[in-house]
Amino acid sequence: MTHPVDLPAWQALTHDFQRTRNQHMRELFAQDPQRAERYWLEVGEMVLDYSKNRIDDTVLAHLIELAQQSGLQERIGAMFGGEKINLTEQRAVLHTALRNRSNTPVYEDGENVMPQVNAVLAKMGRFADAVRGGRWTGYTGQAITDVVNIGIGGSDLGPLMMCSALKPYGHERLSMHFVSNVDGTQLRGVLEKVRPETTLFVIASKTFTTQETLTNARTAREWFLRDAGEADIAKHFVAVSTNHEAVAAFGIDTEHMFEFWDWVGGRYSLWSAIGLPIMLYLGETHFVRMLEGAHLMDQHFAHTPFERNMPVILALLGIWYSNFYGASTHVIAPYDQNLHRFPKFVQQLDMESNGKQVQADGTPVATTTGPIIWGETGINGQHAFFQLMHQGTHLTPADLIVSLEKRSNLPGHHEILLSNAIAQAEAFMRGKTAEEARAELLAAGMGEAEAQALIPHKTFSGNRPTNMILLEKIDPFNMGALVALYEHKVFVQGVVWGINSFDQWGVELGKQLAKTVLAELTGEMDAQAHDASTMRLIKRYRRANCETDGTCHLLD
Repeated sequence: MTHPVDLPAWQALTHDFQRTRNQHMRELFAQDPQRAERYWLEVGEMVLDYSKNRIDDTVLAHLIELAQQSGLQERIGAMFGGEKINLTEQRAVLHTALRNRSNTPVYEDGENVMPQVNAVLAKMGRFADAVRGGRWTGYTGQAITDVVNIGIGGSDLGPLMMCSALKPYGHERLSMHFVSNVDGTQLRGVLEKVRPETTLFVIASKTFTTQETLTNARTAREWFLRDAGEADIAKHFVAVSTNHEAVAAFGIDTEHMFEFWDWVGGRYSLWSAIGLPIMLYLGETHFVRMLEGAHLMDQHFAHTPFERNMPVILALLGIWYSNFYGASTHVIAPYDQNLHRFPKFVQQLDMESNGKQVQADGTPVATTTGPIIWGETGINGQHAFFQLMHQGTHLTPADLIVSLEKRSNLPGHHEILLSNAIAQAEAFMRGKTAEEARAELLAAGMGEAEAQALIPHKTFSGNRPTNMILLEKIDPFNMGALVALYEHKVFVQGVVWGINSFDQWGVELGKQLAKTVLAELTGEMDAQAHDASTMRLIKRYRRANCETDGTCHLLD
């Protein structure tokens, strides 16, 4: 398999880096009055201003050539066409079919998947309408007031993020709760807030065997049965799964099981039945609008030339910084409180997809791959980690995400929010020279000697890259487009690096070892062969717990 470093475009970019590495963006803007206009893309109600990046037209042209030489166009066609591009699991990757609002046929193994997709979507719609309308009632005849989603990973982060982001569109009677951590503190905190007779549990697990999810589900079931009977479970528990037998054994009526398919990866699954909590909260109409926004981005991605293709441009800029500038992290900073969960969502999407050390054919990669994704709401980040981004020794590219719509009726708040976002992007780009710092200090009345001592601390190098993503408003349509934008960005980077972005074998080893350790902690299994550190930790746990409750004997 060809390594990206062997491609002609990569060699050209290596020369570009040497040529431009000391250029300052101040100079680029001064030399090119049209820069902001040319490095600007619009898709629907979304704008990407990528002019504040350390690139020129030659760099951009070579990045586009890199995508072309990596076979990106063919890989896009293969994904949308239902080919098994997830090679290690021999699966197609068809989350785009879940939001295929044109309803054109999409084939997987020769079968059009759209009738199945539409049937599940319609079933979700009927159920959501019954819950929201009060026709679906609990065992005492009362309407549902609380929905508790029990899942983990993609079965949790996507629905949680969307329900948080679109809270203004949520049903006024429904309170949404999300449980993912097997630490009982989280589940206990939720159960203390809800009542059995008005609570609906959504158990989200493709196999219905996920340890963390099933542990939380069984505990919720036991809690429910303290007040209700076995027959009442069917009114208060539904499943998002593919395992009919396990769902039925749990006591859930399989008529209230919502299916999805093995070509839906967990971190790409909020568009599927995993998104049931989103539909319950927002309603079918808003859920479909979310799908329509994603479909718009899908069509843009699939059919727009790379030089005007928003996901492609974002991805290539990331490669430029990761592989040539050595930037190991990337910040997501939304300037909107309802998007406070979005950085965490993108973190899983990106790092679980592209945190790989081998190419798709199993050979070692020749470059660094996925960056560390982190972030926080921008206005809070300014008073926390932005200091490192402005004056630290790391180059940390950032995406600043803003909404133009005033969602608050509090006078002046939105203008302050937006002014900070725009000003931070300018500050990252411009910096502050020693001369500017000196003039500023002297103008403030400071003496020459005192100013001279302070100048190094008041100087900012600038030349720090940002992308500004502008949304007209945070609504279901634009959120669908925004998530799809990042999904495709991750895919493009995976293609260039030659890796499989759709498996996640790295999470398996810890799960396997945890089963053995659990049995040792509880005394169900004698001590196994471990390293000295692991053995001592197990013994320390048992010494702290087994002596007090008498449930297990101490290891020798």
